[in-house]
Amino acid sequence: MRTPHIGLLEAGPLGGITDVAGVTVGHCTLSDGAIQTGVTVIRPHAGDVYRNKAPAAACVINGFGKSIGLVQIEELGVLETPIALTNTFGVGTVANAQIRAAIRANPRIGREEPSVNPLVLECNDGYLNDIQALAIDEAHYASALDACSADFERGAVGAGRGMSCFGLKGGIGSASRIVHVAGQAYTLGALVLANFGRLPQLTIAGDAVGRTLHVKGDATHKPEQGSIIMLIATNAPLDARQLRRVAMRAAAGLARTGSAYGHGSGDIALAFSTAYTAPHDADFIAVPPLLADARLDPLFQAAADSVEQAILDALFSAETVAGRDGHRRISLNEALKSRP
Repeated sequence: MRTPHIGLLEAGPLGGITDVAGVTVGHCTLSDGAIQTGVTVIRPHAGDVYRNKAPAAACVINGFGKSIGLVQIEELGVLETPIALTNTFGVGTVANAQIRAAIRANPRIGREEPSVNPLVLECNDGYLNDIQALAIDEAHYASALDACSADFERGAVGAGRGMSCFGLKGGIGSASRIVHVAGQAYTLGALVLANFGRLPQLTIAGDAVGRTLHVKGDATHKPEQGSIIMLIATNAPLDARQLRRVAMRAAAGLARTGSAYGHGSGDIALAFSTAYTAPHDADFIAVPPLLADARLDPLFQAAADSVEQAILDALFSAETVAGRDGHRRISLNEALKSRP
């Protein structure tokens, strides 16, 4: 089975979040026996995000999560650091790494200038990864940050190394869509850290594929306890309120794959715009003309389609991984070989 194209909108040339100009992604992957984890970093632009903040907003679909930084984003509507993804127990360490990096670039932080708001989002990779080993250290964030580029790997890499999705191997997936609004072409891209779902729920482009798959050790009757982080970038000129509306549409793409946002699932979407920045020292912020709310429907569609596509991309890109205590997650491609 080939990865289907979701929806009618055209994809960008890279088919990923980095089709939005200026956005880059980097990974640091740890793969050694029981340690199957990592860090993924998304940079909204190439500059200092503390000094030139990116407009952003988040939407918590189901809040079984341990992220850092969402409260200030809700209040102020901007990013102050790159976005970091990792496992649940690595959040504090990665946040410290972000703070240290910001202080190195801006030694007045926390003294003459305000503190910095680190942003770390997580999923629990404890089935494959020995999460109690606390294997993530600050150098892994620095490595992922240094690796950021427009061309990046998907699947069982970075923060996605130990993740599971629909009882199969999950991980990092990405997609993009081109939209035309008010005579202008805009790009919207998504990146997901997919770690959710039960196998019978898996739906691919409307096909209830999961019901036809039989995976050894699948806990079909256990409640859903996974999570997903959904990041959306666009070069469309939107403010934080509008970006939150776009982020909400990630839930539509997630639902189409079969998720019902279970009690134990941490489902968080965050959207940001690259159309302008908010300078740290400015008295006034130069904002381009914003799209009217009545013109946002194409971006809503693109958000839903690209998130659904990104989840499928994570599944189709992932390889089979063995981890702690003999636990194993087979890839979707391997599982499909035994499909009747």
